[in-house]
Amino acid sequence: MQKVVKHWIDALLNYAGFDPSQVDGIDQWVAFLFVVLIAFAVDALLGFILLRGVKRIVARTKAGWDDMLFSDRVLRRMSHVFTPILIYILLPVAFPRESEALRILVRVLQIGIVVVIFRFISAVIYSAFEIMAQRPAWQGKPIKGLRQTGQGIVMLICAVLIVSILIGKSPAILLTSLGASAAIVMLIFRDSILGFVSGIQLSANDMLKVGDWISMPKYGADGTVEEVSLTTVKVRNFDNTIVTVPPYLLVSESFQNWKAMQLSGGRRVKRSINIDMTSVKFCTAEMLEKYRKIDLLKGYIEARQRDIEQYNAARGLRPDDGRVDGRHQTNLGVFRAYLTEYLRQEVRINRNMTLMVRQLQPTETGLPMELYFFTSTVDWVAYETVQSDVFDHVLAVISVFDLRVFQNPSGSDLQRLGS
Repeated sequence: MQKVVKHWIDALLNYAGFDPSQVDGIDQWVAFLFVVLIAFAVDALLGFILLRGVKRIVARTKAGWDDMLFSDRVLRRMSHVFTPILIYILLPVAFPRESEALRILVRVLQIGIVVVIFRFISAVIYSAFEIMAQRPAWQGKPIKGLRQTGQGIVMLICAVLIVSILIGKSPAILLTSLGASAAIVMLIFRDSILGFVSGIQLSANDMLKVGDWISMPKYGADGTVEEVSLTTVKVRNFDNTIVTVPPYLLVSESFQNWKAMQLSGGRRVKRSINIDMTSVKFCTAEMLEKYRKIDLLKGYIEARQRDIEQYNAARGLRPDDGRVDGRHQTNLGVFRAYLTEYLRQEVRINRNMTLMVRQLQPTETGLPMELYFFTSTVDWVAYETVQSDVFDHVLAVISVFDLRVFQNPSGSDLQRLGS
């Protein structure tokens, strides 16, 4: 074969006006040029056939995954794989086996083959993870970090093969020698290794997904997860600033994920007002009559009055004997019952979740009355609106029950005292 090619190259050089015997080695490089041209022509033809033929076949299928797996990027890189392989096969036709040029070009082509195969595998990995991202089970998973991990492993193998080709040693020998410098490798790739392990833990334990709302006050993160990569978790805060946190910090330290709250259909309100304890007193008949006119309290007042009458009748007591006992109602108790009914009937709450109005431990700033309930919406703006409406009403209605809110004296209070 080599003799036939040499004969045709010599004829071509004679036709061009060159004497092959006087131009040492030029026929070899001309043959090499022809080999390269043939290889690139085959590459172009394969690219045309793959892009047109495979695309038509894929377009006829009902499945959507094959459109991603056989994308233009994958098909082009697949066609490029054959170019250096074809040149490598045809190279002995141009150069004799003992020539130095052949030895150098063989190594260059071996490196080229490794590189194009790596690029093809990388494109396949990218498409495979794009297909996985479309599956419901993988929605929101840290796909990008896992994809980067797979591509990083392929890149590491590619680098080892290239170095072994350059130094003319077996990859096994190179890997054995790298074992002695494992500590240096660990130091250089510390964040990548930790990120890889943490990414697997985050995904396996379903701790974090793209789109989750997380809070990590220590690192200034309070917003929506936009991206989970091999080395960073990107969080867009509600003020539109971006915070990047290493994945291993999310595993080694505590963070708050609000996704469960969003899925539950209710967001908790847990706020209290401080009541001046000196305004708490027993209800008189006039006060109870006034409270009975409030629709939300009518049933409660009448039920409590029946209980008290039955209690007194069982013990032979008259309702007007002036005795005070545990059955007497207080304005604070009536107010607490009013707030409970108000939340149940008037407020957009999730009635399948806990609802209560309770007293907390009294302090020097008054008696805390806490409202504990869950709204029927998890939208932030709507949630804040419901919460504000409730406490607007609480502060406005508290005086109806002859109670006072405790607050420290302000400048106007001191001015009235002085006058």
